[in-house]
Amino acid sequence: MTDQPQSLRALFDAAKTNKTSLEHSAEPTGDAYRDAVAATIAKLEECQKLIGQVSLFSSNEGLEDISSADLQYLTVDYFLAEVLQRASSSDREALLRRATAEYEKYLTRIDEYELLSSSDKKTFEQFLENPSAFSLASKNDAANRREVKVARFRQEKELKQKLEYFSQNQSRLQNDDDVVRKLYLAEINLYTHQTFQSLDMISQEIEMLSHMRNAPPPPDLTLLQDSRRRDATDSTGYTERLDVPLAQLLGRQNGPLLSKQGKPLQPFTLTDRRTELQRGVFRSGHNLPTMSIDEYLEEERKRGGIVQGGNNEQVQEIDEDDLIKADQETMKARSWDEYKEDNPRGSGNTLNRG
Repeated sequence: MTDQPQSLRALFDAAKTNKTSLEHSAEPTGDAYRDAVAATIAKLEECQKLIGQVSLFSSNEGLEDISSADLQYLTVDYFLAEVLQRASSSDREALLRRATAEYEKYLTRIDEYELLSSSDKKTFEQFLENPSAFSLASKNDAANRREVKVARFRQEKELKQKLEYFSQNQSRLQNDDDVVRKLYLAEINLYTHQTFQSLDMISQEIEMLSHMRNAPPPPDLTLLQDSRRRDATDSTGYTERLDVPLAQLLGRQNGPLLSKQGKPLQPFTLTDRRTELQRGVFRSGHNLPTMSIDEYLEEERKRGGIVQGGNNEQVQEIDEDDLIKADQETMKARSWDEYKEDNPRGSGNTLNRG
């Protein structure tokens, strides 16, 4: 294996240092941040160029043919894709597609060296089938997405713990080549795990941008107002405007009555309608009575709407000299008394007798 130029090691270390600074930046939207992102991208692109010039990796070689120190350069494409996601551009979709291409280059390279686990290899094949619609879980199944998210979080935690274990003893990293190799391989496993998560998020963002691009534009407010003004009056002269001209209220046609020279432009009649309208401004909003109650009752009597008469017959007094009539009244009273004795009050009510 040809030793890489010293500039590649220094350039890659500087790019990783810049990337770490970007991750902890307090202002990720300022001009200084955008300049730092652009500088980091430039360094990583230069690393890619140097790796290609010295033919650091070859598809004809196996993993054992790569020196432990060179394993770290397998992650250059991954770092470039990550930093591209932080860049700002007027064409966000094109930027995301370029990041996707860099992630794919990274996965393809480590797959050539058989560094993908069986599950990661299946996930990579799923991505290659339809990169634009790639998803780690069903988009329509919230429960499944939650389960996958929890499982991948646990996997990532384990990978980070393993990476932290290998990177604890700096003295062993300087003197033990086997520990260095395990450290870089642990980094690759972690970055592979994070690559699939990034591809899932990029796919969702591209889909959202596509919907926004294809959505119909909102109607222009000025044109909408102009169309409403044009449609306010139809061919019959009807208008929905509340502030219609006085000429229309008076029954005239639209337009001036006289020209500048005083010549009539349309027929008109001199009336006192204007004064009548002015008088009607302060009238009540309801109809006032036009007759009194007595007048109304009299009209009802004339129309036969009031029924008169009734049972107003007076009780005739009995003539004391008429003995026959007196006996009849006496017998009638006795019969009524006997009836009341035989039928006491309430005897006919059988509903409330327990």
